[in-house]
Amino acid sequence: MAARSSSSPAKTTTTLALLLVVAVAAAAVAAEAVVAADAARGVRQVNRRGPYLGVVVPNGFEMQPLLRSPAFSPAKKLPYLDAAGRRFRFGTIGEKKVIIVMTGLGMLNSGVATQLLLTLFDVEGIVHFGIAGNADPDLHIGDVTVPRYWAHTGLWNWQRYGDGLEKELALESNGDYTRKYGALNFSDYGGGGGNLLNSVWYQPEEVFPADGTPESRRHEFWVPVDGRYYQLAQKLEAMPLERCVNGSSTPTCLARAPAVARVERGCSASVFVDNAAYRQFLRSRLGVTPIDMESAAVALVAAQQGAPFIAIRSLSDLAGGGSAESNEAGVFAALAAQNAVAVAVKFISLLS
Repeated sequence: MAARSSSSPAKTTTTLALLLVVAVAAAAVAAEAVVAADAARGVRQVNRRGPYLGVVVPNGFEMQPLLRSPAFSPAKKLPYLDAAGRRFRFGTIGEKKVIIVMTGLGMLNSGVATQLLLTLFDVEGIVHFGIAGNADPDLHIGDVTVPRYWAHTGLWNWQRYGDGLEKELALESNGDYTRKYGALNFSDYGGGGGNLLNSVWYQPEEVFPADGTPESRRHEFWVPVDGRYYQLAQKLEAMPLERCVNGSSTPTCLARAPAVARVERGCSASVFVDNAAYRQFLRSRLGVTPIDMESAAVALVAAQQGAPFIAIRSLSDLAGGGSAESNEAGVFAALAAQNAVAVAVKFISLLS
């Protein structure tokens, strides 16, 4: 006769309840380790009303249109919480409870802000939005892109002068570096002969999944957005967008109405790209459309933590020039930001 289990349903339920209490307590301890005691109390208060959708925005220029939008209602009792140098704003967009955080410029800031968001709060997914440079001459200022994949293009292996493209990279043999994703060869861009700068090879990031073995890395170059989010974004493609900048007696308008486009790839690095040759290289070699300074960091942290993620980027200029509208970011950046907000709000309403 088979041995009878010593665990009754009541004991099992009690054990699960205890495990849940331990998990909540551990999360509270983690929050208190990251932030001051008064902020930790606020974190616990907020999380009792979770989960939330995290809305991650690069800077105030892009965030303010969302905060002014009638779609956003700030929380009445606790509209924001300051922690670790960031301000986390609470409220709703439509019926969805949200936490909005501004990252600041660049990959480091956006990665840190995203990690804080996911560490401190009960977050079910992340929507990231902002403006970006454009690498695709078939798209225009004001168009809003939703890439399927993001890459960080600022992690390089800078090859020694005199070594050709066929030469193995330093530390390539032990798996630290690769030639899989291609190189930027400086000799291809004038000067003739052997350019002392030689070549830089694009490298994947090391990712350490939260549910994986500690210190066991995997390499990621093209980080996918959440599949369900990307599929849902198809419903955005027909939405109307603003084409005119108001604020004067004579509005300044784009040549055509902007549109939403799901695209295959975008890239990020802590580099402001205003160079046509490099923009054309990124387009031809990597097939990217939006070029920005934050999205890939948000994507990498979300992937590491197992959080669903999508990025929405409105095109403010053709990076480096080359078209009649290309260098009018100063004129149309506000319009691009407003269109990014409109698409993000619509997407969040679809999640609701």
